[in-house]
Formats: sequence, C-alpha cells, structure tokens
Amino acid sequence: MADPRVKKLASILVNHSISVKKGDTVMISASSELAKPLVLEVYREVLEAGGNPFTSIAFEETTNLFFDYASKDQIRNFPKVRMFEAKNIDCFVTIRASANKKALSNVDSSKIAERSKVIKPISEEIVNRKRWILTNFPTNGLAQEADMSLAEYEDFLYNATNIDWNKVKQKEMKLKAALDKASEVRIVGKDTDLKLSIKGRKAIPCYGVRNMPDGEVFLSPVEDSVEGYVYYEMPAIYQGREVTGIRLKFSKGKVVEARADKNQDFLIAMLDTDKGARFLGELGVGVNYGIQKFTKDILFDEKIGGTVHLAVGRSYEQAGGKNASAIHWDMIKDLRQGGALYLDGKAVQKDGKFLI
Repeated sequence: MADPRVKKLASILVNHSISVKKGDTVMISASSELAKPLVLEVYREVLEAGGNPFTSIAFEETTNLFFDYASKDQIRNFPKVRMFEAKNIDCFVTIRASANKKALSNVDSSKIAERSKVIKPISEEIVNRKRWILTNFPTNGLAQEADMSLAEYEDFLYNATNIDWNKVKQKEMKLKAALDKASEVRIVGKDTDLKLSIKGRKAIPCYGVRNMPDGEVFLSPVEDSVEGYVYYEMPAIYQGREVTGIRLKFSKGKVVEARADKNQDFLIAMLDTDKGARFLGELGVGVNYGIQKFTKDILFDEKIGGTVHLAVGRSYEQAGGKNASAIHWDMIKDLRQGGALYLDGKAVQKDGKFLI
C-alpha cells in the first residue's frame, strides 16, 4: 500500500500545481527509478483528471557516461526529439530522486556549460512557457545530503509540501503589494550591503505552481542597477558542484569581482558562461518558515523564511526581466541574524522577521 503522504503529494501536483484538464498531454519524468512510487501515483491522478500521461525515467549514471564519453560534436548536438516532445506536451511533472547528489562533482565544468547552451531553447523557449512542476521524492542520497535519516527526510519533505497552498498565497500577496510599490531594495547583513532597482518590475508570489515545496516572492531586478557587495553564508550548489564562501561585488549591475573559499574556479567558469551570466536575473524572498534547516538543496533552501536569494544569469520574462543566459544559479543570503531588508529606505524585515 502506498504511503498516504505520497498520494496526497501526487494529488497536489496534478490538481493544484499543473491543474490537469481533460485531454491534456502530461509528461512525468524522473531522474531515477527510485521515484517509482510517486511516478505511479501521479500517473493515476492524471488519468483520473482526464489527462493523457506518459513517462520518462532516467538512470542517474547516464549523465556521467555522457560527459565522460561524448565528443564535442555530441555535446553540441541539438536533441530534436526532445524539442518535438516539448512542443507537443501540455504539462510537465519533473521528479528528482537522486541516489548520489555528488555524481557530477568531477565532470569538466566547461562541458556542462556548453551543454546548457545547447538545450537552452528547449527549457527556456518551450517548457518554461507551459505548465510545469518540479519536486523531490525522498531517497537515501537526498537524506544523506541533508544530514538526515531517510525517515527524517520524508517527514521534512512532506511537512513542507503537503499543506494548504491557497493560504500560503494569501500571505504572499501582502509582500507582493509592498514590492510592487517600491523602487529600490537594499539588503544588509554580514559583509553585505547591496542596492538594486526594482522600479517597474512586478513581484510574483509562488504558492506551489512551479516548485514543490514553494514559498517565495520573487522578481527580476533592473539589469544594470545592482551596486555593492554580498557574502553568502550558505554553500551555493550548481550542477552538482558545491561552492562555499562566495563573495561578489557588483558595479552597474555586473559581477566585477568574484571570490570563493572552495571551488572558485568553477564559480568563475559559470560566471563566464555567456554575457548574461554576470548579471542578476532574480531576487527572491523566502517566506516558508516551516523550512528552517539548510539541506544543500535549492528547491528547499531558497524558500527558508528569513532569507533572500539572488540568482546570477537568466531572468524571468513574466517578472519583467530582460537578462538572457544559459545559467540561472540561486545563491542564498541569510538575514536571520543581524540582517535587514529595506524597500525605499524603510525596513520591511529585520533579523528574518517581517515588519509588514
């Protein structure tokens, strides 16, 4: 018998997150066979909603094989079949079920960056314009990365996902209203004093229709407006690489100095992916106070109540963003101890607690 929490999550994904309608074609993809329990429940929910489901289950090892053995021509090969699928699918459910989150740690970062450029038209121009949802399924690999037992991680995950997302929406609308009225954001914290313009940009509340779990309000800052410096207490993880002690300095919107205590070369390589990689594509404010523990998983970590995240790279068109890049890398700034968030000079959050 399936875990009732899995059934509830599947129902939320299908009926709330992507709102499957009769006749919808739904792709259910999983990063490994470990996601089978959730894949099956989502499949059933899609059928009950009148949709037409099909699955794409990967083996985690194939990614390593690709980057170890693919030639330059193969890395640059555009996957026409995937493009055809993306164009003809109405909704996407993507389930991550990693056995080993460090699987790509030793892969040449330049190969990863090159492949990201190749598949960018599929993810950015097709999939992002449709209904999609990303979630995790509990595995030992994810639990170990979060320093939890599997049972602890299951509780952690379902407590963050299986909630009333309509109530979350109501709370987020207050923050959206404040951001929409503001012209400038200032972020202050440990080794951090950053100003950026949000004039003319509209904040987007997130309540479970893209990511699960959710719980953030984000926008895309004015591209050339960012000035100052920021230090990230929490590790930033991208393409399986963990970068710690990141310090960035911005001038006229661009990262002009970048340092890290660990994996600095990888940080620089990603920032040099393309012209847009050194500009901010997103400012997000975490409002999910049910998530307090850093787990090295941005799906959860960027939602931590009392934090903000700043993403270098691709911005969001729906938020007024104009920055184009093959990367979008979220980095989390903790404001819970001595930090503050200001809108047009007025404090709206101190020590991670909202004042509005």
